[in-house]
Amino acid sequence: MALALTDDERMIRDSAEGFFAGHAPVAQLRRLRDANDPTGFDRALWASMAEMGFAGVAIAQHHGGTGLGMVAAGLIQEAIGRNLSLSPFLSTAILAATILGRGGTDTQKAALLPGMAAGTLLVALAADEAPRHAPSHVATRAEPSGNGFRLSGAKPFVLDGHVADRLIVAARISGADAEPAGITLFLVDPRAAGVTVERRSMVDSRNAARVTLADVQVDDADMVGAPGEGFALLEAALDAGRACLAAEMLGVADRSFALTTDYLKTRQQFGRPIGSFQALQHRAANLFCELELAKSVTLKALRALDAGDARAPVFASLAKAKVGEVAKLATNEAVQMHGGIGMTDDADIGFYLKRARAAAETFGDAAFHGDRIARIMGY
Repeated sequence: MALALTDDERMIRDSAEGFFAGHAPVAQLRRLRDANDPTGFDRALWASMAEMGFAGVAIAQHHGGTGLGMVAAGLIQEAIGRNLSLSPFLSTAILAATILGRGGTDTQKAALLPGMAAGTLLVALAADEAPRHAPSHVATRAEPSGNGFRLSGAKPFVLDGHVADRLIVAARISGADAEPAGITLFLVDPRAAGVTVERRSMVDSRNAARVTLADVQVDDADMVGAPGEGFALLEAALDAGRACLAAEMLGVADRSFALTTDYLKTRQQFGRPIGSFQALQHRAANLFCELELAKSVTLKALRALDAGDARAPVFASLAKAKVGEVAKLATNEAVQMHGGIGMTDDADIGFYLKRARAAAETFGDAAFHGDRIARIMGY
């Protein structure tokens, strides 16, 4: 498995980078943040992303997508990270598309996937409940009712939940709160009786929502996958999301490094560029080496997912953990080497630091994934 991009993959990377740099740079994030935009992203941009084929990257062609796979998705997400572009790409095009593509019925796929690929339908995953990421910790209950179930519980962290046209909710039909067995996934209309959605803006200006369900009626036809066996489907989607988040953090780290090296070349101190100081050169060289490792492990995880490699969960966790730490290092070093200006809102580097922190925690930090790798390998 080569850890280098093919010619086609380089074309996708260059296309994505050019698109986001031209249509959704950091300046757009500033405008949306300062205006306290109720949507939190530009819907026209999302429509353009769909026209580019980005929204359907993980959706099969016969359902209206491009079916390019996870390496392509990661390259798009890396460009998103490099430009701090705001969009529902991770929530809809990766997480929801993976769940429906793997576990949806033919009827569900036909009803939802074409709209998702076209950018007209947004779907969000409502899974996490614990204060820190713990996907098997599901206390939301699904009690039999009529020809379906009634769902009751709360999901405090639902990416793009406030704009979702559909929710994929993880609920428990049996078992204790922390057991993987018994978890089932359901499609829920956020406008249904008993559903409350409260928007919550995060420190990095991204969107999340708290979703509360109070006796929400769903039918058997709303179940995604087999009853009680939703955890494997959930983990497959989360691994795709983790690998793509690693790619996004790689973009964040890479751009932070570029901004910093440019600053070191232009900032003058004692009559010469501060980049000529050996101490700063050593720190920059160390960061360069860490970035190269991050690139390799991210591409390894994405290729493993595309290949259906049984070790893909290990590689996804490894990438999420490693790149999360590299992104923290890159943004910390960038702020420090920028000096006092790096602490001001006028400097873009602060936005990169905030995104690195939030992304590193989303779907498990380095400690979570270190423990997960150890468990998978039998330690």
